[in-house]
Amino acid sequence: MAATRASLFLAGSSLRLAAGKSGRNRHVNLSRRMAASAERISAAETVTTSLIEKGKLLEEKKKKKKKKGRKEESELISNVYSNLEEIKEESRKTLKDYFQECKDLIIRSNDGPPRWFSPLECCSHSRDSPLLLFLPGIDGTGLGLITHHHKLGKIFEMWCLHIPVKDTTSFTDLVKLVERTVRSEYTRSPLRPIYLVGESLGACIALDVAARNPDVDLVLILVNPATSFGGSRLQSLIPLLELMPDQLFLSLPEMLNLVSGDLLRMGWENVVKGLLPLQPFGELSQDLTAMSSYLSVLADMLPRETLLWKLQMLKSASASANSHLHAVKVQALVLCSGKDQLFPSQKEAQRLRHMLPKCHIRMFEESGHFLFLEDNVDLVTIIKATSFYRRGKYLDYVSDYMPPTPYEFKKIQESNRVYLLSALLINMPLVDRLCSHWQFLILADSVSFRNTLFLIISSLNIVVPRWVLAVTSPVMFSTLEDGKVVRGLAGIPLQGPVLYVGYHMLLGFELAPMVIQFLMERKILLRGIAHPMMFIKLREGKMPDLAAFDTFRLMGAVPVSGPNFYKLLSSKSHVLLYPGGVREALHRKGEEYKLFWPEQSEFVRMASKFGAKIVPFGVVGEDDVGELVFDYGDQMRIPPLRSFIKELTEEVVQLRTDANGEVSNQDIHLPGVLPKLPGRFYYYFGKPIETEGRKQELRDREKCHELYLHVKSEVERCMAYLKEEREKDPYRNLLPRLLYQATNGFTAEVPTFEL
Repeated sequence: MAATRASLFLAGSSLRLAAGKSGRNRHVNLSRRMAASAERISAAETVTTSLIEKGKLLEEKKKKKKKKGRKEESELISNVYSNLEEIKEESRKTLKDYFQECKDLIIRSNDGPPRWFSPLECCSHSRDSPLLLFLPGIDGTGLGLITHHHKLGKIFEMWCLHIPVKDTTSFTDLVKLVERTVRSEYTRSPLRPIYLVGESLGACIALDVAARNPDVDLVLILVNPATSFGGSRLQSLIPLLELMPDQLFLSLPEMLNLVSGDLLRMGWENVVKGLLPLQPFGELSQDLTAMSSYLSVLADMLPRETLLWKLQMLKSASASANSHLHAVKVQALVLCSGKDQLFPSQKEAQRLRHMLPKCHIRMFEESGHFLFLEDNVDLVTIIKATSFYRRGKYLDYVSDYMPPTPYEFKKIQESNRVYLLSALLINMPLVDRLCSHWQFLILADSVSFRNTLFLIISSLNIVVPRWVLAVTSPVMFSTLEDGKVVRGLAGIPLQGPVLYVGYHMLLGFELAPMVIQFLMERKILLRGIAHPMMFIKLREGKMPDLAAFDTFRLMGAVPVSGPNFYKLLSSKSHVLLYPGGVREALHRKGEEYKLFWPEQSEFVRMASKFGAKIVPFGVVGEDDVGELVFDYGDQMRIPPLRSFIKELTEEVVQLRTDANGEVSNQDIHLPGVLPKLPGRFYYYFGKPIETEGRKQELRDREKCHELYLHVKSEVERCMAYLKEEREKDPYRNLLPRLLYQATNGFTAEVPTFEL
């Protein structure tokens, strides 16, 4: 980037330009800068964030804290994760701030050419952060991400495109403007990815830029893209606007009502649900009071001439982007709203997924067109959960991973559902397919059988974490260095690398309580080695969308591979490994608590290379929550189900194709399980096994295999211990636990057998 790069801040009355060749900084009035000539703006098209006074103050505060002495990382995590009730909502701007800043911006910047600006909040990113360019929708303000600025600014260098109200730059010229910026930044940092976040019109710009620059490493995030303009009600407004005199001009929501023909019903739906985000009921009266001011700002954003120009631009933008879709080969994430009153966004997202080779979609059923202004939408969380954040050319699941913030963790805890391992099989089309295959097995009508089956599957595979913890009341034991067994996780090493190796329950029931408890009690985030089907699909078919596994990725799951395992241990992580894998989690009748480990020692040498502690563990309780009644063997004897299992298995990456015996059977299927009145889950973590200093010794194949068998026997011993001791637990069944909690409080720790 040339030395004349500048930075324009629209959030205050003055701005700061980056140092020019003379090395001096200068402040100029915002209104003067907004009225700058096209020649000066062309030099500012490739601007970036400069160091501002607020940023300097933040850096000074950080330095002072370091001088005073920094707390240990585990101490900090303890303060924020251990008590969910004390975790406060993350600070972010509101819808009111959006309209207020839009109003100020319109007053200060009513005309002039398009330009870039960097929000004041986006100054805390690191030097290796990728660049994010926000391309606005029909409003053109560039403030569409205002509620996300603070959080985005920590992981991205962020610029926003502002298109003044009276500007009439053509779509083609907007594409060229963004393209020049992209090319300039790519030349300056060719190894850094550039994110294009485009909303409606901005999505079309992003698609055209990607099509014209196949050599640039771009990541597209497209929000309710205007490529579906051909199916939009906005088309009908163009002839209406051309004929309507200025004296009769109505705001955009009112005009949409006229087009729909139902003013009373659509007025509220368009404004509140379609155009503005839904607010909590308690704030409804304030929103109604503010609605008139919001609509006046909307009218100032889109006066008649501007609205007509933008609609005509949307038409040309849609045509251009659609004609270039075949040339877009970059990674793309499409976010679509279920209640978008401007575009048929959900239908369009499905079309784009089939048109773009590297496209993923995420649905937001209850959201309106301006998705990023919704209170419950967090772009950073979405990017993290979809594994779309990377700092280099390729995604590194270890170095690019960012742990969940305390508030993200709290939201996971309080979410309506968390998908366990078997959630890969939970979606309505799949249930319909299973019903068609299983119908002939019983005498029942189609609807009742379908509903019953889905109810059973849902009760087993989609769970609310707080109810899992309450209903199963997990008991965890660990082993201290002196061999003493204690309740809780006091025996778990705090310092990594640590490798946890254990038994995988049917359908992975044990995962959620264990991961939650480790983070809350010991400040440890378990990085699970997961099946690749949570990250990639070989082809579209019967498997559900990868969105089903977003929570796993957000919580640190990593696709199984040698390099990923190596990186995790080298970074001193706490790694969770199930050698039995899919075969163990989808075991057959009579195989509960049986290990299906490969004959070769897969993890011992790698652990010894980094001196990792190996913690063997066992877990029991699956037989107290459900009974396996229709397993793999039963299903393979039925021809339609056999072909169905084959189709599912062919859609995912195959593992252990070179292994022998049962462990090589990686067929994906859905076991038929009848739920029981929930019992209790028991976890027992054995004494950590040291590998530090044994690297040379464990190079010997026999010694390595000997340790492997020892770990396996420890896992079996832990399960045998739990199965025996749980018989002495007076609170093993649900009713005694509920009575105890009713007497001592819902959050009281329920006792168990004596150690």
